[in-house]
Amino acid sequence: MTSTRYARVLSIAGSDSGGGAGIQADLKTFSALGCYGMTAVTALTAQNTRGVSGIHAVPPAFLKAQLQAVIEDIGVDAVKIGMLHAPEIVEVVAWAIDTYRLPNVVLDPVMVATSGDRLIAQETVQVLVRELFPRCVLVTPNLDEVSLLLDRPVTEASALRQAAADLMALGARAVLVKGGHLQGDEVVDVLGLAGPPVSFEEIRAPRIACTNTHGTGCTLSSAIACGLALGHDLPEGVRQAAGFVRAAMASGATVRTGGGHGPLDHGHAPVASRRFAL
Repeated sequence: MTSTRYARVLSIAGSDSGGGAGIQADLKTFSALGCYGMTAVTALTAQNTRGVSGIHAVPPAFLKAQLQAVIEDIGVDAVKIGMLHAPEIVEVVAWAIDTYRLPNVVLDPVMVATSGDRLIAQETVQVLVRELFPRCVLVTPNLDEVSLLLDRPVTEASALRQAAADLMALGARAVLVKGGHLQGDEVVDVLGLAGPPVSFEEIRAPRIACTNTHGTGCTLSSAIACGLALGHDLPEGVRQAAGFVRAAMASGATVRTGGGHGPLDHGHAPVASRRFAL
């Protein structure tokens, strides 16, 4: 009998006790898209739909132990990186990428929660850019995160392409600048590829009238990692992931969960686990 394995996706991120973002959203996304999910937890948060009330850091040595345990036994086809709160944590992740030659690494530079709470120390930002931008196949900042990374506000859709170019100039191999925080009936994201040659693609979609937006960034980056693990190239992985997020938002738009920004409906259309021959 032929042996098979799952498409394996690892989330290196913080835990959201409310279940809408972080590793909880990542695992729901992996499962919904037919992938086998694993985690290396970087921090615990006391969090719900209204905001973050506490963060408990995981020691770097224990993060390293989690990574070693998972990677050396199960293996990895793609990685999603989320909340990295301290320089030492970033350095452990960079070590793992190099040591294990981790493929298809997607970085969601989680810096600000949907509620507006800041989730990263200022001194960590420069280390994150230096150590992880060149090691990842894609970086997926929202506009709050773009503003922190570039030290300037981005307030118009016309500025997204330049923002992507400037982030690639910082060392990113590809950038998805997410324009969901802009006003308007249409949401515009810009995918920039460093190439050569440098290229840009706009991804446009009608805006969904919805306050249940908690964890959209986590879900999108996780869905992209799934697409890469399943063999899609980066542009197609981004397009399919964006479609998954839009469908999850639309399906959960009228559901009430908590008193703030509710989660997406990650389970709106689950698919069977994908398997590959060994």
